[in-house]
Amino acid sequence: MASHDVLLDAELNEERYIDLLTKLIGESEHVQNNPPKFVPQEDKVIQHLLEALRPYSTENGGPLQVEHVTYVPGRGNLIIKYMSEGAKGIVSFVGSHLDVVPANPETWDRNPFKLVREDDKLYGRGTTDCLGHVALITELFIQLAEKKVQLNTNMVAIFIACEENSTIPDVGVDKLLKDGRLDELKGGPVYWVDSADSQPCVGTAAAIVWNLHAKGHLFHSGLPHNGINSFEFANEAVAYLQKRFYEDFPAHEKEDLYQFATPSTMKPTQVRIAEGSFNQLPPWTKIIGDIRLTPFYNVEDVMSKIKTYVDELNATDFAALPTRGPCSKYVVKSPEGEDIKGVLTLEFEGEPFKGIACDLESDGHHMLRNATKEVLGKAEPFSICGSLPLVGDLQEAGFDVQVCGYGHSSVYHGDNEYCSVSAMKNAIKIMSRVIHGFSSKYA
Repeated sequence: MASHDVLLDAELNEERYIDLLTKLIGESEHVQNNPPKFVPQEDKVIQHLLEALRPYSTENGGPLQVEHVTYVPGRGNLIIKYMSEGAKGIVSFVGSHLDVVPANPETWDRNPFKLVREDDKLYGRGTTDCLGHVALITELFIQLAEKKVQLNTNMVAIFIACEENSTIPDVGVDKLLKDGRLDELKGGPVYWVDSADSQPCVGTAAAIVWNLHAKGHLFHSGLPHNGINSFEFANEAVAYLQKRFYEDFPAHEKEDLYQFATPSTMKPTQVRIAEGSFNQLPPWTKIIGDIRLTPFYNVEDVMSKIKTYVDELNATDFAALPTRGPCSKYVVKSPEGEDIKGVLTLEFEGEPFKGIACDLESDGHHMLRNATKEVLGKAEPFSICGSLPLVGDLQEAGFDVQVCGYGHSSVYHGDNEYCSVSAMKNAIKIMSRVIHGFSSKYA
């Protein structure tokens, strides 16, 4: 078997990588994830991975243990292991997912469901997020198997289903965690490969989805003093909640250490309103938004605080809310002289994603940072208020989670998504040097 030193000279097999990625992107239309319209069939991608890995699998005399783990028919996960006799540690690459966000062919300049190469760029839905990484890690394990590298650490890769939608549980990595299928990974770093821009991502944010329902009072818009305009009501209430949020959860001192691009934010992103005529005050309005919370604040504390704000408004007849003009009100009289009051109702949708602050003192971080600097000439860790599923739960459960990725954040979830061949060539060198570093540590 070859020494782990050969990893220092690792090179991407460009032809094989692009051939596999072409097949994966060819399935991207079938793995769009936005139920009920789009329910992905991740096994369509897995079939190509199994074909690529089969010559190197243990069933054909090779060193790769390949396991197709399915909890929902057609929606599998794939586990690949490269085990070395006498290995003392373990390194894993997790988080690269087999589903993609939807793509609208009408807004793309190219067919999103077909890989298109233009110079260094590879276009197609999933090239950056995240099928480009799936093909990359597959290529890495094939090279380990081809070279029969003798390592002092075991290697695991896990490709997951249902990452792009958190409303359907027990399909992907959450179920693998519950079943104890990830427990052995606690013996070393878990590299969550679903970021971008080729630098270590050391922090992400929690994501809390909220909606505020404002109940007003339907009335003729020519007699606004007799009605409660729910549209005005909802907007003023959201502005008040935002003001309180930023007072209680300002920029945290640790955000500078982790190079967060923004502090925690609370913002509206969608609005729904009762149907009616332009000359009616709408009886109800719902505003939907999110909170992106840096990992130095507690999610449950924030949710409790926001609910308290709303309860206080309802209890005080909205005295803290400004009105819009002399006829704008939140409490009006009925013809019988009784009070008709607006009502605010706050709800949180689904389970929030937890944020993560990676352990900057761990071997996992130092190995990734050093490898990045060796290959790219610089290491510039960063943090964003984007969110990843389960990474916070994994960290709480005792895993050393480190985040990285080699696509481009500028096209994440966007039209004309692409990855770069040059970035993937550097990526396999970085990953190989990380493996070499841990194998040397346990020598």
